[in-house]
Amino acid sequence: MPSFDPCRVFRKLAYNNALANHRLLAACASLRPGEFEAEGVSFFPSIKSTLNHVITVDWFYVDALEGGTLGPKAWEVEEPFDTAASLAGEQRKVDQRLVAFCEALTPERLAAVIDLQRAGRVQKERADDVLSHLFQHQTHHRGQAHAMLAGTSVKPPQLDEFIVNDDAKLRSAEIAALGWSEETLMR
Repeated sequence: MPSFDPCRVFRKLAYNNALANHRLLAACASLRPGEFEAEGVSFFPSIKSTLNHVITVDWFYVDALEGGTLGPKAWEVEEPFDTAASLAGEQRKVDQRLVAFCEALTPERLAAVIDLQRAGRVQKERADDVLSHLFQHQTHHRGQAHAMLAGTSVKPPQLDEFIVNDDAKLRSAEIAALGWSEETLMR
């Protein structure tokens, strides 16, 4: 029987997160002019607003996980990107940082306390809790953008599958585009 690795689930969540962002932003790249910023019905008023929120919150949490002190400066500019293309490139960078962080995890690093720089205070949380919160946040807001995408000219992409062996044939082009291998995903 294989040994249990408590870090494996976080590595897979980081890869799955990046794959889902890749799929969603690739779909957004095909939107007609005006659809990305069009008002919709969701927590944030548009796909643009929602996905800008995702990336600024990612900057905050990934920086904290890496030991940085970016804090609330992460969202000083509420919507730093006007286009899906410009947002996609930066989202990929922060996703790669999160994957790298999760690739370097050990059980001790999962239990380490992370300093989250809040306005006027430092919030202290375990790394595994911060990661769980971040992945939940991503899933929540990606779902909202996905729902708004359904009201556009672009068919929403498949986001509800997780990285399992049986789906390898369905994601091979995306995995290649992201520079990954199936072996890496399945470890």
